[in-house]
Order: sequence, then C-alpha cells, then structure tokens
Amino acid sequence: MSKVLLIGCGGVGTVAAHKLAQNPDVFTEIMIASRTKSKCDALAEILRSKYNANVTTAAVDADDLEALTALMKSFSPEICINVALPYQDLTIMEACLAAGVNYLDTANYEPKDEAHFEYSWQWAYKDRFEQAGLTAILGCGFDPGVSGIFTAYAAKHYFDEMHYLDIVDCNAGNHHKAFATNFNPEINIREITQKGLYYKDGKWIETEPLEIHQPITYPNIGPRESYLMHHEELESLVKNFPTIKQGRFWMTFGEQYLKHLDVIQNIGMSRIDEIEYTAEAADGSGPVKVKIVPLQFLKAVLPNPQDLGENYDGETSIGCRIRGIKDGKERTYYVYNNCSHQEAYKETGMQGVSYTTGVPAMIGAMMFLKGIWKRPGVWNVEEFDPDPFMEQLNKHGLPWHEVFDGDLEL
Repeated sequence: MSKVLLIGCGGVGTVAAHKLAQNPDVFTEIMIASRTKSKCDALAEILRSKYNANVTTAAVDADDLEALTALMKSFSPEICINVALPYQDLTIMEACLAAGVNYLDTANYEPKDEAHFEYSWQWAYKDRFEQAGLTAILGCGFDPGVSGIFTAYAAKHYFDEMHYLDIVDCNAGNHHKAFATNFNPEINIREITQKGLYYKDGKWIETEPLEIHQPITYPNIGPRESYLMHHEELESLVKNFPTIKQGRFWMTFGEQYLKHLDVIQNIGMSRIDEIEYTAEAADGSGPVKVKIVPLQFLKAVLPNPQDLGENYDGETSIGCRIRGIKDGKERTYYVYNNCSHQEAYKETGMQGVSYTTGVPAMIGAMMFLKGIWKRPGVWNVEEFDPDPFMEQLNKHGLPWHEVFDGDLEL
C-alpha cells in the first residue's frame, strides 16, 4: 500500500490530485487536506467518479503543527505532497519529522511577513531528516522542479562543463480578464515585485525589479519581452553544478499586466504589512478599527486562479538554454516543454500554469515511492537521477523537446 497525503486544494493541488488518481498502481490511497474541507470533498467526488479513485478528505490548518502531526499519524502516509503556501513549508516539514513521513514540495520557504525566499531555512533540516531516515524533496514543480531536472539531464548527457544557464518561462496564454494572476495572487505579486537577482562569476548580482529585459523567441509562440527575475532554483543549481559561470531566470509579462502591477504598487496594494483603518460598524453603532494586509485584501477581490481555465487559450513554454563544453568544443542546448491551457483544462479543469506545476509534483512522489529518488536527507531535484523523471514527463502530459547547437539569443 502506498498512501499519499496531499496538502492544498488550489489549482496545483487539483492537478496533482487528478494525476495521483490516474496512477492507482503507485498511489493506492489518497488523502486531500486543506483548511476548507468542502473544496476537498468536491474534488474527491470528481476523482471517484472519473477514475474510481480511493480518496478521502480532511480539514487541516497548515499553520497548526499539532493538527498536522495528528493528521499524519492517523493516516500514516508514505509521503506528504505540500502544495500549500510557501510560508507553511517549515511547519509541514516539522510535522513530517514528528510523524515519520517523507516530504515533497513545489516552492521554497518564505516568511509570511517578508517578501524574501531562499533555501537556507529548508536546507537546515538536512541532518534531522537524515537522522530520521526520511527523504525531503524540495522544489518539484516546473520552475523550480523540471528546470532543475532539465539542467541535470543536460549535465549528465551533453556537457563536460556547463558555463551559462538561462531558464526561460513564457506564458503566451490569454485568460480574457483585465488583470489576474496564474497562481496565488499573494505569492505571485510578492515574487514579481521584489528585486531581481542573478549569478555571475561566483557572485550574486541584484537588480531593480524587472529592470533587465529583452525579447526572447519561444517555440510556436514567437518573440516575447522577457524580464530577469530572482528565482529560487538558481541558488541550488549553481551550488550543485559549480562549473556554471552565469545563471539567470527570465519570465514574460504582457504590457497590460505590468501596467496593472505598477498601479497596484503605486497605491500601496502590494504591501504585506498590516494596516489599520476606520470603518463604520455593520450594526450602525459607530466607527470601528479594522486591520488588514493590503495584498491579502487584493487577493480576495482578484479572480481566483482556479477559475481561469475555461476561457484560457494559448500555451506556456518553459525551458533551459545552456552553453558549455563537450569534448573540448563549445555547444549549446535548449530543452523545453510547451503546454496548452485548453488541453490542461479538458483533462483537469485547471489552466496550464497549474498543470505544469501539479504534474511534476506527482511524478516526484512516484519517483520516491518506486525507490528511485529515496535518500534520507533534504535534496533538490537535480541531485537525483533525471532520466526516469524525464521519461515520465513524456507519459503524463508534459512532453519535452531538444534543440542542439542553435542560437540561444542570450
């Protein structure tokens, strides 16, 4: 029996749940848990009717260590897939240690009160997971996740030394909304509005938010303006592949999106600190003091990313462009996946951005349960054998393509 606990029932969680249910030979029993049990119940009903899945649900607050630990001890899963919020990572890791459960997530930890993310907090758990005989797999979405596996695959098969790495992420889809984010608005806007960061010659270089940009041509899409950003997988990739001289991450944004984002920042709605304002009491008894976090309030009024799929057309294109040396000669390599928003929606009811993150989360858990990626400690995905994961990407809806010795543009 291979039991899996999935914490989180948003867009990514929904895709991951569909993929878990499609593979009953590996995942014999699934539990979906989140703060809102009714969402889990509705998803479970779909999975039972569509795949005859063996699935149960639970309500749990992912900030509550005691409740998480109790849930894990009562269900006894082999692995916990964390697709909750990034600032809940450490609590879930603590619960896994307390309950003796292996761990996998798709995004690294960031504090709730600071728009800053890095792996140091989670890497600090390495000895504790190792001593407990438990495996923790970090960043097993697409980027981070598949981007690291693409890089490891390139290093294993095509390069003696990788020198330049550019991860390029394009969403050429259209959700036909004036403004919406493709995943949790709070996390999305925090990520985009912080300063950029890239690696060069052993040093980290900081830039102003979205300061560096240029057009990059994406397969089947064409040229799109792409912006240099800080992204977590660079931190682990330059550590695990020390021949890399320069590592950068690029993402596309449309003009309308950036215009709205600029206004949101200028009027203070991207703030993550608590503010107090005076409002009239609902019962008419007079003014009352109300506290809100502006970005959390904004999240409540923006479209739910889970509801974007039906009218979303176009596709995503995410890949790695690498330059280095093989047999004394310079070579370039580009490996990428294009994912259709409509095809993702037809299969799972979610758009392509959720799909490209949820599928790798399932495959990572599969790699662990099959004993292929089973190693006590805390690991980033590129520290495991990429080949079996790459094979599963082709089987589960994220086929990849390669271009050798082409123009990388970067």
